[in-house]
Amino acid sequence: MAADDHLTHPLSERFDDALVYAASLHRTQSRKGTQTPYVAHLLAVASLVIEHGGQEDQAIAALLHDAIEDQGAETGEEILRRYGPRVHAIVKGCTDSEVPKGARKPPWRSRKEAYIAHARTAPALEKLVSAADKLHNARSILSDYRVLGDEVWARFSGGKEGTLWYYRTLVDALGAGEKDPGVERLVTELDRVVTELERLARG
Repeated sequence: MAADDHLTHPLSERFDDALVYAASLHRTQSRKGTQTPYVAHLLAVASLVIEHGGQEDQAIAALLHDAIEDQGAETGEEILRRYGPRVHAIVKGCTDSEVPKGARKPPWRSRKEAYIAHARTAPALEKLVSAADKLHNARSILSDYRVLGDEVWARFSGGKEGTLWYYRTLVDALGAGEKDPGVERLVTELDRVVTELERLARG
């Protein structure tokens, strides 16, 4: 880095704290169907957010975007206390169910339909995090599909048809009326990955 280079949006100790907090929240989790620690996904999403112009609140929300969904609705109160209302709002917007930890979630299809409806009109601040999340997920599915083939769909509640429907519909929802360049780039790449998944799924 040259001496006169600097971060447009430097990260503070709040981000450092969120790194540790996110890692502790998800410490016992792994990625679906793998032994990869779940924190790998959180780091990847935060990286995509930062690389596509996200500010610190968005980067922190990226680290915590699954916290309420995976660790229980009560986690939202701690996120609000630690990181403030903007981070909390982004995390809530990226959450498809808010139930106490261990409680049964609503049916898969209704959760996804509600998430898509919300994503369509969500602010760019939130869409950037959501698009980064879905892009990393789709890339992971594509990578695993090339190794496992159709076996990969068994990991997902929606199966092959439901999962492909979800990601294709999200491309449209996240891209709807969006002018933020970071969101546009992420959605364009998501579209490319989903198109490749659809092609492979057709055989």
